[in-house]
Amino acid sequence: MARIVVLASARPHKEYPLFRRSTMIGRDEGCDISLPIPGLKQIHAEVVLDGQGHRIMPMDPKAEIQVNGQKTRMTVLQEWDVIRIGTATMIYVPDDFSFKDTSGREGESFKALEAMSAMGRRLMETTDLDRCLELLLDETLSISRATKGFIIFMESGSPVVKVARNVGMHELPDDAVLFSESIVRKALENGESQLVADAGSNKEFSAATSVINLKLTSVMCIPLKSAGEILGVLYLGTERLADLFDDVTLKILNVYAALAASIVNSVMLINNLRRDRDALREEVKVSRFGSLIGSCPGMQLVFERVTRIAPTEVPVLVTGETGTGKELIARELHARSNRSRGPFIAINCGAIPENLVESELFGHVKGAFTGAVTTTAGKFQAASGGTLFLDEIGDLPFHMQVKLLRVLQDGMVMKVGALKPDQVDIRLVAATNRDLEGAIQASGFREDLYYRIAGVVIKLPPLRDRGADIDTLAQYFLKRFSAEFKTQVTRFSPEALAAIRAWNWPGNIREMENRIRKAVLFSDGQVADAESLEFEKGSQTAELLPLAAARENFERDYILAALQRHGDNKAATARALGVDARTIFRYLEKTQDDKRG
Repeated sequence: MARIVVLASARPHKEYPLFRRSTMIGRDEGCDISLPIPGLKQIHAEVVLDGQGHRIMPMDPKAEIQVNGQKTRMTVLQEWDVIRIGTATMIYVPDDFSFKDTSGREGESFKALEAMSAMGRRLMETTDLDRCLELLLDETLSISRATKGFIIFMESGSPVVKVARNVGMHELPDDAVLFSESIVRKALENGESQLVADAGSNKEFSAATSVINLKLTSVMCIPLKSAGEILGVLYLGTERLADLFDDVTLKILNVYAALAASIVNSVMLINNLRRDRDALREEVKVSRFGSLIGSCPGMQLVFERVTRIAPTEVPVLVTGETGTGKELIARELHARSNRSRGPFIAINCGAIPENLVESELFGHVKGAFTGAVTTTAGKFQAASGGTLFLDEIGDLPFHMQVKLLRVLQDGMVMKVGALKPDQVDIRLVAATNRDLEGAIQASGFREDLYYRIAGVVIKLPPLRDRGADIDTLAQYFLKRFSAEFKTQVTRFSPEALAAIRAWNWPGNIREMENRIRKAVLFSDGQVADAESLEFEKGSQTAELLPLAAARENFERDYILAALQRHGDNKAATARALGVDARTIFRYLEKTQDDKRG
């Protein structure tokens, strides 16, 4: 029967058989495992038996449980898992293991467990893999009667010594063989411990160069297995005839190795997460442009365009779908301009009632209309000396477009009800998600105003067309909101990543930000799954185009972006891309045909 062993500072250790469907752990005397120690809740944790095996989970939201050095909210226990609750250390022991053997060497088994407990406590203080392996090997030598030892991992198909102890390398020739590769490979392939009790009498092994070099009389090779995966092996030897290894020693070290491997695996996972985190930081750092993130060709062209025009006074029109980050571009233009110390004033033209637009933009004097109890400056005056951002300028009423044009031409604003104008000094950045050129054709937008605000046009690509940026942004938002809400969510499940990549993102970056914020808030544990992102199945997924069509779309977008970079100079674009100018014209004609079609 599987059981929990509570390790004590002095024997006897206490064993608790897990024969119930539910086993309670806590300070309360009524608990199945009652532990009157600091750091425990009255009812701290529950071990539940179900179809998967034994699961351990906290009974209180503030109750902390660690399994193999990692905090958990629910874990299916594996053989030899090390459990920390408060100051108590416990071992989940399989049902086929006995601490006693026919030799009566019970003490050695417990010695191994005690060593594991002590090592586990020390490993809580380090996540350095090399240090972890050194501790493991040192403890192994202290309980095994071995005089020499190695920890060996497989790298690129070959065994590599990660840590060695008590091997005087200066005493050996440069080409000395320190271990038997055949016995190591056998242990790795079979996943079973190998024992050569008396190497001198073993015909197969006595002539091995490793035995000769190290003068070994007895050898053990024990796999380090965790969650069904073999991490490496413990390779131990002794040169003393009085300490030949036997089956009892092997049994004890198998227990120890199973426990140790769980902790080593945890340390390796932590290191992998840190490497992934650092890689992401570098990726974000490389692709970061102020408050913006992007490394795709389209965004790199946008960043270059912003860098070039920010120091100038040229008015800028930012276009793109809703949620693509138009205001962030406007703020970046301001931050990199000579007006950066002046105000940045943003106003959404589509959110102002039509009868209040003029007052909001230009201000009003006291008594100009009902409710005008004071003289108030408008957004133009508030932005004087800095940048004025007019978002959704395409929604500006037609009659206001005339007045806006006059202000941009003269640099003078007339408050509603005023008798004389006021001088203003602003740099205008406008944005829209509408097709203003189409609106001009439909008499919905003034052509002369368009050319006044569109000194330079910056077009933001939709998120669905930004390739690897989707992954980068998703990871960025996950990390940001996990830190903001102080959760343990550190990664997406493979299914969630697949869904993120397949989604069409009609709301672009704003939609992604909102979905991932909710996913972090409502995810349990360390993984955000696909369900937490709340994608509707079978809808809004990106259309899978034939390869030829996808290639054609990419080439078109790339050429249009290159044209933008070269100021619509077709000859310069053709030279930069190494193509005939006719190729440029062909794509432009196709684009116009698509618009008309």
